[in-house]
Amino acid sequence: MFGEVFAAIDVGSYEMALKIFELSRKKGVRELDHIRHRMDIGSETYAKGRISNYHVDEMIRILLEFKKTMKEYGATHYQAYGTSAVRETKDILVVQDLIEQRTGIHIDILSNSEQRFLDYKSIALKYDQFKELISKPTAIIDIGGGSIQLSLFEKDTLVATQNLRTGVLRLHSTMEQVHATKFKYNELVSELVNSQLSVFSKLYLKDKNIENLIVIDDYVSPIMQRIQMGTDRQGYATRSEYLKFIEKANSMNSLEVAKKLNIPEDNVPLLYVSSILVKCILEATKAENLWAPGITLCDGIAYEYAEKKKFIQSPHDFEKDIIACAQNISKRFMGSKSRRETLSKIALTIFDSTKKLHGLSDRDRLLLQISTILHDCGKYISMVYLGDCSYNIIMSTEIIGLSHVERAIVANVVRFNHEQFEYYSSGNDRFEGMSQEEYLRIAKLTAIIRVANGLDRTHKQKFKDVTVALKDKELVINVDTSADITLEKGLFNNRASFFEEVFGVRPVIRQKKML
Repeated sequence: MFGEVFAAIDVGSYEMALKIFELSRKKGVRELDHIRHRMDIGSETYAKGRISNYHVDEMIRILLEFKKTMKEYGATHYQAYGTSAVRETKDILVVQDLIEQRTGIHIDILSNSEQRFLDYKSIALKYDQFKELISKPTAIIDIGGGSIQLSLFEKDTLVATQNLRTGVLRLHSTMEQVHATKFKYNELVSELVNSQLSVFSKLYLKDKNIENLIVIDDYVSPIMQRIQMGTDRQGYATRSEYLKFIEKANSMNSLEVAKKLNIPEDNVPLLYVSSILVKCILEATKAENLWAPGITLCDGIAYEYAEKKKFIQSPHDFEKDIIACAQNISKRFMGSKSRRETLSKIALTIFDSTKKLHGLSDRDRLLLQISTILHDCGKYISMVYLGDCSYNIIMSTEIIGLSHVERAIVANVVRFNHEQFEYYSSGNDRFEGMSQEEYLRIAKLTAIIRVANGLDRTHKQKFKDVTVALKDKELVINVDTSADITLEKGLFNNRASFFEEVFGVRPVIRQKKML
């Protein structure tokens, strides 16, 4: 049964792309058309922090062409995203407004973690193959123009992810800057990449046996999709097959490579850089198998929209990946597993029992859970300045799948769990760029986590069972324990008072079992 025609637009560092999809409950997500326009805005923004008037005019021209194509296909909805090159533009608000006024197309800006998360979601369109690989230790290298994201999966779960500023276009610009010949690319790019990979290896690859490498990029992946490197499976190659292919390509000049692979000659230097990046990751991880699914950001955009509109159901629990990422951050900074599990259980019980009171969404519930997981990460630096150190760690550490604003919400909730709450009118720079609605989400989540923290003040996990019920002007918290909770009761008032200030309801503790 026919569903809906959807358009996905990617304003990337080196090209602009449009994909038209048909979405239906019967067939899921089906690609109808894919149009790409080469346009190098990354070199400008990475070097100067702005997009020239020439390129803005070119973007407008291309978007008007896209708009015409969207109309021809009868697209009813679209989503346009800008990635790192647009994200690093200093006058981005001006550029966004100018483009929207001229074309009617609004471009939203993806944070790095949001962009990479969409790329992961796009792999789910080929879920059977994705599931087969990530059931074993697997690394995913997501190569962009400005940076790469390197992530590790074990037993179907994301266990580590790190962003490295060694993207294809950034490395290519460096090669041009130092006037490197093609024959020097391998040596010089490898030197730059390996200097950063050595840190990643020490942190995450120690004693790890990575079996598979999934490649997401715009240059190696399309080649692997078209050309078999020794295996019958499309997009697959063994480590030795891939290295032989790269060695053969390096023995040809750019024109020969372009003709052999049927790609524009201008793309050949970027293909060299991307292929060397993949080779460096292979050497660092010692992975024996490669898979290039041949997906793009546009696929992830379509997947997310189709999932939201219930055309498809996600076979992979991506929310679980976000939680796993937070748990690994907590582990890295010596967080207490038993403590975070207790705090999370209590906080989520309060959240679920007071939905009519707070009016928050399921996404806010996830942010609360992440806040409980990371509640004590700052103690790794200082026990005295726990709130401030936790805030800085969270804001400096990427949590895959969260936007910058969502990460700021989590960071502030964790900070205010330990420090005096600061109000929107205080003019604190940590609220800069936040709307009043986002501030209220921080206040409500802080009120909930403070009460949960108050119930485990001595960190001894005394409460086996916690139930919550709203009765008149009280939030009755029934605790099932035979332990002495004199301290918890005595110190609870300070934390309960902020909850009452935010929700107009006073939390009280009722102990079921007495000594």
